[in-house]
This record gives sequence, C-alpha cells and structure tokens, in this order.
Amino acid sequence: MSWILLVEQTLNGLQFGVMLFLMAAGLTLIFGVMGLINLVHGSLYMIGAFAAAAVAAATGSFLLALIASLAAAAAAGVVVETTVIRRLYDRDHLDQVLATFALILIFSEGTRWVFGSFPLFLDPPDYLSGSVSLPFGIEYSRYRLSLIVVGLAVAAGLFWMIAKTRIGIRIRAGENDREMIGALGIDISSLYTLVFALGAALAGLAGALIGAIQSVQVGMGEPVLILAFVVIVIGGIGSIKGALIGAILVGLTDTLGGFLLPKLFALFLSPSAATSVGSSLASMSIYILMAGVLLVRPKGLFGGV
Repeated sequence: MSWILLVEQTLNGLQFGVMLFLMAAGLTLIFGVMGLINLVHGSLYMIGAFAAAAVAAATGSFLLALIASLAAAAAAGVVVETTVIRRLYDRDHLDQVLATFALILIFSEGTRWVFGSFPLFLDPPDYLSGSVSLPFGIEYSRYRLSLIVVGLAVAAGLFWMIAKTRIGIRIRAGENDREMIGALGIDISSLYTLVFALGAALAGLAGALIGAIQSVQVGMGEPVLILAFVVIVIGGIGSIKGALIGAILVGLTDTLGGFLLPKLFALFLSPSAATSVGSSLASMSIYILMAGVLLVRPKGLFGGV
C-alpha cells in the first residue's frame, strides 16, 4: 500500500468531514436553540445543489451558483420556518418528526416537478480543475483541496460569529435560557427565523459544493442528513466545536475505513471475500464509532460543555 495513496485518502476524509460540518453545524444550531428535530434539513441541502446547478447552467459562473445556493436555501428556510416550523415549537418531538418528514416529500416532489427526474451536473470552474502538487510528490485535486479550505474558513467564521458578535451572544443565550432572553425584550421569533435561515444557508452551500463532485439529484440530501445526525450525536447536541470535531472524525472513519479494511482482510481472506467483508464493516464503522463515543460520553464529546 502506497503511503501517498493513504495521504490522499486522508485528505478525502478531511474534505468529506468539513462538508459534513456545514450540514451538521446548521442542524445542531437549530436543535440547540429551538429544540427542534429538523428532518427537512436534507431537503435544504438538495435545494442549494439544484439552485447552484441551474444558475451555473444559465450563467456559466460558479461564484454566482454558490451565491444562488445560499440565497435559495436561506429563502426556503425562512418560508419553512415562518409557515410550518413556527407552529411546532410547543409540540412534542413526534409532531416535529411527522411534519418535517412531510416537508421532505413535498420538496422532493416539487423539485422533481420543476427540474425533472434526471440528475443535473455542476462542473467546477476551470481555475479549480486539475490537480495541485503538494510536498513529497503528492498530487491532489485542486477542487477538493479548495473544499477543505472553504469549509475550514466557514467554520472559523461561524466560531467567530457565535463567540464575538451580538447575534452570537443572542444565539448562545437562546440555547441556554429561551425564556430569559424573551423577558429581556429580544424578539424570539426573529431570532429563530435567523438561526433557521443560517442553518439552511450552510446546508445549501454544502449541497452546491458537493454537487460539483457528484450528480445533483432528487433525494440526495437524505443520506447526508443521516450522517449529519451521527455527527451531532458524536460531537454533542448544540456544540459547534463538537460538530466540527465529530464531522472530521466521521469523514476520516468513513473514508479510511473503506480504504483500509478491505486491504486488512486481504491478509487473511480471498480478495473477493476481503472486499465484501471489509466493505460491510466500513459501512458500519461510523456507527461503531458513535456507539463507542456514547459509551464513554453519553452526551457526546462536547455535550453540556
């Protein structure tokens, strides 16, 4: 096994992890501040991807496509929060699950009606195509490396906003004591709408960025949503730091597990059996990781911190 290939797979895992963070950060903010189980988050990811693909096809500009993904997902988030979600805050979690699951079906069929059933394709811009030379002779995709940089930059900006700005103070206060900030005269409804729109925009951005790697299609958000829930369980519900650490752990575990486990079992089994067993265990690896973390830290790595 080439160590260069191992480094490339590690970078792929890091890239996957920071993209998961964009999904999980919004999800953990929404749950932490609002106490809402938001299954529609994956549909907002899909909306961002489709908006980016449509704008890129119409204008040829990847930058405009990213802006469109942010705007479309945030706008969809505001509409969903003000028309549906706002009525669910005082309801139990089962009602929230049923309502947001219904929204998944509505968004899926609506997207299919507008864009059709065939996948769309979003090409990265020319200046991000090809590969870049890293130290020790490693050649790596320029676009995937850019995703890592963008994801980490967004994470840094989100940490700064939560820690240093007035909006961030209100979000942290809303997470700790919603009744108190309402008593202090802060408009809770506007705060909730802002948080939901921010989470939706992050999900839409993630969908657009990943859309240049894989095809953009109806239902693409649901598998990512499951992984995002795994991330926030591992990191701790309501913790942005936990979402980042958990996302990177999940990304590395998923990618390196799929790469290393078949090779490990090839030492003892036939090539076909090693591939089958290794791939099966690799698909389970993130859930094994989640179970191991919860055995040691039932609230997640940074839950309650």
